[in-house]
Amino acid sequence: MAKHRPEPAAGTYRIDTGMAELTEDTVAGGWLLTINGAQHSHIHPDPSVLEFEYMRQMAAVIDDRYPLDDPLRILHLGAATCALPRYLAAQRPAARQVAVEIDAELARLAREWFDLPRSPLLRIRVGDAREVVSSLAEHTREIIIRDAFIGARAPRHLTTQGFLRHVRRVLVPGGLYLANCGDNRNLMLARAEVSTAAAIFEHVAVIGDAAMLKGRRTGNLVIAASDNPIEDTPELIRTLLSDPQPAQILAGRRAREFGSAVVFRDDQDD
Repeated sequence: MAKHRPEPAAGTYRIDTGMAELTEDTVAGGWLLTINGAQHSHIHPDPSVLEFEYMRQMAAVIDDRYPLDDPLRILHLGAATCALPRYLAAQRPAARQVAVEIDAELARLAREWFDLPRSPLLRIRVGDAREVVSSLAEHTREIIIRDAFIGARAPRHLTTQGFLRHVRRVLVPGGLYLANCGDNRNLMLARAEVSTAAAIFEHVAVIGDAAMLKGRRTGNLVIAASDNPIEDTPELIRTLLSDPQPAQILAGRRAREFGSAVVFRDDQDD
């Protein structure tokens, strides 16, 4: 007889990095995870449903670039409740994924709360994202996704040239890097991240809704980078525009113009 999985329970939980609050979403369905006061993840009973628009944007780029039956090796830096890995596992059963989460207690709770795919479809590895990336062999991942946050921003050491050199080394030639960049209206962080990515990869792109791209609100942008072209294909443009939160893509020259002169470097860039 299959072991019964307990239902998630709304409440506040102490985790290694602070406090996590799990609340039931009575409007969209599913569960919302907040960590230290900042929204971090939403998971729906149906794995094909992604409530956060930046995850749908990342999924759109992946689907436009790779056939569904590709045996992709995907590394997620930042796991939370593994909403995007769960979605990709459902859509791409040939894919093999590792999700890196720095908080061991949060990783345990995510496994306890939700029906996450088991290894080899999805393996959760506890550790610091940069340390894990730097330890991996070269050319061993087709896709690396950064979705790690401290509060509302990505950790500084996951935004630098040194970090992206590790990412590029681990990616196969022409592999894809995707980053969730949270920023405010001045877009200084997003512009610097684009410039930093452009200093390491030959091609960059930026995805977001019009208000975010024009600096009219605080929110999230998706940054994509690769040594192969990232094209704003008609299919990708249609997918982004037809989303409940319509988005645009800046690719090629427009993406590089979006970047600033600032490039993030480590104190001792390795």
